[in-house]
Amino acid sequence: MLKNFFQPLIAWYLGALKTGGFALVALLMALEGSFLPLPSEFIIPPAAHLAWTDGLNFFQFHLSGWPAETGVVLAGAFGSWLGASAMYWLVRAAGRPLVLRYGKLIFFPAAKLEKAEQWMSHYGAMGVLVARMLPGARQLVGIPTGITRMDYRLFSLFTVLGALIWCSVLCYVGVKMGEDEGRHLTVWVGGAALVFGGLYYFFVHRHLQKKL
Repeated sequence: MLKNFFQPLIAWYLGALKTGGFALVALLMALEGSFLPLPSEFIIPPAAHLAWTDGLNFFQFHLSGWPAETGVVLAGAFGSWLGASAMYWLVRAAGRPLVLRYGKLIFFPAAKLEKAEQWMSHYGAMGVLVARMLPGARQLVGIPTGITRMDYRLFSLFTVLGALIWCSVLCYVGVKMGEDEGRHLTVWVGGAALVFGGLYYFFVHRHLQKKL
């Protein structure tokens, strides 16, 4: 059932990756780094799988194996930083009142803002690093940091570091899929989504339900 659900989407994505290459990975991760609910668990592992088995294009160059895996990590981290930066500057310019008023239009109501502010108040700059590796928190971190006007260089540093670690973990999943010769590709991706979703619930959602 899980395989039947994910297989059409992954088949389309793998086809698009053959022409889009690393640029497509960066673009989708930039969208994932903003407010769009586009999980990186469905972006990086299939790209890493294809990079490991067939390779990916970087302009006129075709990379495969570990050079291609490195390219996927870097493209993913760059895209994450780009999307997070866009969210940071947009919120910094808009301010908290506009976020409170219109946040629900981008699936970010006042309750989520309060939780995100609690998170940043509790963890500070390290909260950016941690949030970049937690599903459901990655899209939130640019909002409270933009509102509080965190130093952009510090924000960028921890965003890039967190994204590099996260993309490397997801690339490892993709490499394991490559070693499995793609027989269980959809099961790997679907299973990873469930595992990381569980991590979000236990380490973020439940934590923020309590008073920090």
